[in-house]
Amino acid sequence: MDGGFDFRNRVVIVTGVGRVGQIGHAVAEAFARAGAKLVVADRNAVGLAQRAAEFAALGADVRPAAGDLTEPDVARWVIEQAVETFGRVDVLVNVAGGITGVGDVTESEADVLAREMAINVTTMYLVSREAAKHMARQRSGAIVSFASVAALSAKRGMAAYSAAKAGVASLTRSLALELRDHGVRVNAVAPGLVRTRDNRASVADQAARWVEMDDVVHAVLFLASDLAAGITGHVLPVAGGET
Repeated sequence: MDGGFDFRNRVVIVTGVGRVGQIGHAVAEAFARAGAKLVVADRNAVGLAQRAAEFAALGADVRPAAGDLTEPDVARWVIEQAVETFGRVDVLVNVAGGITGVGDVTESEADVLAREMAINVTTMYLVSREAAKHMARQRSGAIVSFASVAALSAKRGMAAYSAAKAGVASLTRSLALELRDHGVRVNAVAPGLVRTRDNRASVADQAARWVEMDDVVHAVLFLASDLAAGITGHVLPVAGGET
């Protein structure tokens, strides 16, 4: 079991899993090692199939569901895959998202905000909306989404990304309020600069304050687990003290 967490007989959906060395990959692998039945989603069908094969080699019962999660029909289909295959949905982790560009607002492309909102907020909204319907009927479930420390304080050159991740944080709190009487918990993590493969390649500053991937993964596992039964509507910074 990963870090002592036990998700045997739990059905877990993780989005944003197509690329090796990134957070979605690490989160899904941790749930696989913790015994979960997995549905993994990403628009990268080839990478997703490879990741699913890796998790199956660890002994996980896993189903890949490839598609564009900004499309309502795809989001609905992903949740249906979990229900049809495993009979229920216990945990949803919204990792899909990211940053598409860095720069001051006056120098940015006109569509940068729309792009950031689509991949970060729209994906979370649509997939959570569909998962919540099933969880509410079960009267149990946990949703964990990915905000960012950039949502909690201003970061120069990241206005669109910060706005999108603030949207994730706000949606988290709203969903928690709507679903609390249905036995469903909704929380988010807000990482700082995570030491992923992409970030290591793009960040030249050797003095960067890195957040280790395992620290983020363990925060997600905690919020998804019964150990966090009394926690909902919370955005948990995982940033090593960065503000």
